[in-house]
Amino acid sequence: MGKPTGFMDYQRQTWPERDPWERRKDWEDYTLPLAEKEVQIQGARCMDCGIPTCHMGTNLNGMTTGCPVYHLIPEWNDLVYQGQWQEALRREHRMNNFPEFTGFACPAPCEGACVLGINEPPVAIRTIERAIIEKGFEEGWVQPEPPSRRTGKKVAVIGSGPAGLACAAQLNKAGHWVTVYERNDRPGGLLTYGIPEMKLPYHIVERRVNLLKEEGITFVMNTEVGKGISLRDLHEQYDAVILCGGAAVHRDLDIEGRELKGIHFAMEFLHKNTKSLLDSNLEDGNYISAEGKDVIVIGGGDTGTDCLATSVRHNCKSLTQFDYHVKKSTERLDDNPWPQWPVIHRVEYGHKEAEAVFGKDPRAYTVVTKKFVGDEEGRVMEVHTINVEELIDATGKKVKKEIPGTERVWPAQLVLLAIGFTGPEQSIIKSLGIETNERSNVKAEYGKYQTNVKGIFAAGDMRRGQSLIVWAINEGREAARECDRYLMGNTDLP
Repeated sequence: MGKPTGFMDYQRQTWPERDPWERRKDWEDYTLPLAEKEVQIQGARCMDCGIPTCHMGTNLNGMTTGCPVYHLIPEWNDLVYQGQWQEALRREHRMNNFPEFTGFACPAPCEGACVLGINEPPVAIRTIERAIIEKGFEEGWVQPEPPSRRTGKKVAVIGSGPAGLACAAQLNKAGHWVTVYERNDRPGGLLTYGIPEMKLPYHIVERRVNLLKEEGITFVMNTEVGKGISLRDLHEQYDAVILCGGAAVHRDLDIEGRELKGIHFAMEFLHKNTKSLLDSNLEDGNYISAEGKDVIVIGGGDTGTDCLATSVRHNCKSLTQFDYHVKKSTERLDDNPWPQWPVIHRVEYGHKEAEAVFGKDPRAYTVVTKKFVGDEEGRVMEVHTINVEELIDATGKKVKKEIPGTERVWPAQLVLLAIGFTGPEQSIIKSLGIETNERSNVKAEYGKYQTNVKGIFAAGDMRRGQSLIVWAINEGREAARECDRYLMGNTDLP
């Protein structure tokens, strides 16, 4: 374990952030590296406690707690403290193919389940995780490791997000020939086009994909299964197919004025911005600009925050984020005990940047959008809202009730809907009669991943619904294991 008194001797420290006013002028990583010695000190705060819930990923009260890939967190914390970085990297890669993805963009449910977090700030697990893998790349320790033998079996993986990449990486380790199909021009799925450059720089994704290519995985880009090639064709051409296409059907608002110009899904906004940025540094103009506009972001989650940060960099005129819920407490409430994910008020990078520019936190709480109003040219110009309060009905269920007199009209020339996804696209699923569940996700038992069609598996958001990067990696790895078992009769994959 780390230093026996480490949690008493040292304060929690995560990677420093660049000044919000300055960083909003560029698209570079908004964080700065933490000094190596300081990372080691953070490792000393971990006690390798007798109940390391940090690495036992599960769902409690509808939320993720602990690490779904069962990261060997106390082990690599201690190794970092001892200065054994290369061994720490080996432990990190043992359970997670892509610690850089989770190190940059995972919300860290492991930290929410850290025992120290009961009455002290938790161990800075994600900061340490990211430091290990970055040092590994800097030192040249991360090298392609192609399999020593090939089985001759061919597997098609549809989708190159975290589930698809993890699945492909594991199947390739087992010696199968793996081809990944991606409809976009760059691999990575939402890692590339759903998370902004300043939060997860594309070169982080690209360097890992290049390693996977060197290990023997084939990537077929600009090919949408169901259009460029059918699922039936793949089923006939490959020994197995794994569906990792994500949950791409947006949740929408069915209210008056929704058809107006200037109202977009958040992912359309983020995707076009990143593509234009990577293609031409935004010089081609092929993106939805927030410049000079009153921007309303509907949705209080991480995607909404990414929209804030992107709009700030476009030099928007004003910026407001609607949150349906009441402002949370800065401390856990009694009905949200450890080790549940702490449902508390957080100030994320996009909020800090908006406040630096406009002088206040951009969030408006308990707001419900009632309608959109446009101008004579059919462009949105106003958002009409009302506030709500939460009550308990006769059955004990929480309900929202509108508060008369709280109606408000907000100016808006750009509205971004960041209210999540309802499930995967159905055309590819229905093309072979693959069964779905009541939530429209592909029906495949967790831990088995086999659909009702022999030889076709499903993993990630396409199977479980909208979720976290770390769950996608978990399911991609496990689906690869079950696919390997199907192909070979047994498996050595974890």
